[in-house]
Amino acid sequence: MKKFLALLGCSLLATAAVAQSGPVPTPQYRPAYHFTPAAHWMNDPNGMVYYQGTYHLFFQYYPGGMVWGPMHWGHATSPDMVSWQEQPVALAPDSLGYIFSGSAVVDTKNTSGFGKNGQVPLVAIFTHHDPKGEKAGTNTFQTQSLAYSLDAGKTWTKYAQNPVLKNPGIKDFRDPKVSWHEQTKKWVMTLATLDRITFYSSPNLKDWTKESEFGQQLGAHGGVWECPDLFPLTLNGKTHWVLLVNLNPGGPNGGSATQYFVGGFDGHTFTPLNQKTKWADYGPDEYAGVTWANTGNRRLFLGWMSNWEYANQVPTSPWRSAMTIPRELGLRQEGSEVYLTSQPAAELNRLAAKATTLKNVTVQAALDLTARLPSTTDKHQLTLRTQQLGSFELVLGNAAGEELVVGFDKAANQYFITAARRGPPASAPSLRAGLRPRASARRPVPR
Repeated sequence: MKKFLALLGCSLLATAAVAQSGPVPTPQYRPAYHFTPAAHWMNDPNGMVYYQGTYHLFFQYYPGGMVWGPMHWGHATSPDMVSWQEQPVALAPDSLGYIFSGSAVVDTKNTSGFGKNGQVPLVAIFTHHDPKGEKAGTNTFQTQSLAYSLDAGKTWTKYAQNPVLKNPGIKDFRDPKVSWHEQTKKWVMTLATLDRITFYSSPNLKDWTKESEFGQQLGAHGGVWECPDLFPLTLNGKTHWVLLVNLNPGGPNGGSATQYFVGGFDGHTFTPLNQKTKWADYGPDEYAGVTWANTGNRRLFLGWMSNWEYANQVPTSPWRSAMTIPRELGLRQEGSEVYLTSQPAAELNRLAAKATTLKNVTVQAALDLTARLPSTTDKHQLTLRTQQLGSFELVLGNAAGEELVVGFDKAANQYFITAARRGPPASAPSLRAGLRPRASARRPVPR
């Protein structure tokens, strides 16, 4: 049996040169392949929808500064989730409040009635957050509202009768993720409501009925539940439903994180397979992750590449925050457990250059791989034979002393990834690669 470990070396350090097939990164750590706004603050991905050959990414955005402020929906588009074009702000605050997180759908049946003259409406469902009500100490300052687009997402009109779902008295009542449930012929809203998920249904996106609640006594509860998502995935011919729930704080390595549950959903109630808490990521640099709508049989995921423990202190300028690379989700069974799998989207393969193969490499001491590779900026795949595999570390570093370490701890039977010795860009930002045996006591393995 072989284990495969894939690395996107080009995106590890923005100060490194990149393959000619991709965009050139800018100074101040701006990544080459992770979306960032040209300037100002960004956090959660919102309203992600694929329509007419274009991936739309909306995101929490404050155009007035580099720290969190009155939230707008920023907007970017891409034909392939690799090359992004930033667009004008889609939604701005109004008398009902800031524009918090939400989702977008393609209303092909025009159930909302927003379509005109045969135009298919894109409908955004988002949280209105009233800062005045929050300051006054009420528990009803978050409500759910609509906006629609009749020009394939270029411009948006807010629904005149917003909000469409009023707050019953729950302080944290936000982040609607909406999708069409074919079996019941209704839209289903998955909503974060303080310490649980509440499901609502609607025939037209305007009139909502409460269906059920989930999770008050299940999963991790080290912080508020946020940014949920619900979708089906097939494993061995059987359909399972996956419920993503983002949590802040309370992640397995501190601060923000994404947990998930696998189970069944009948349009009314979500029933998990078991009560085990599972995590989409164990590292701290992925939060508010949700999936694109309208992508057919593919389930494509994107998250905010940060953590609320340090998001406002990231040393970048004039922009702050980045998104993860897009990933394709699936399911895998190990014993009696069903797990969520995550792989870089196939579109990222175009960034790879011609392969270099190093055969029968035996590592008994530190081994410098840099001279053996024609480039240290492309995508690399390391194939390891587990029958002979001992603890090791693959080290990507630069002249500034920064390191990204990917390795395997044989005693724990776990792979790990760790960033260390972060610092300012080096004057000679060459990327070095090396392989070395691992001293297990030197760096803990996240569990």
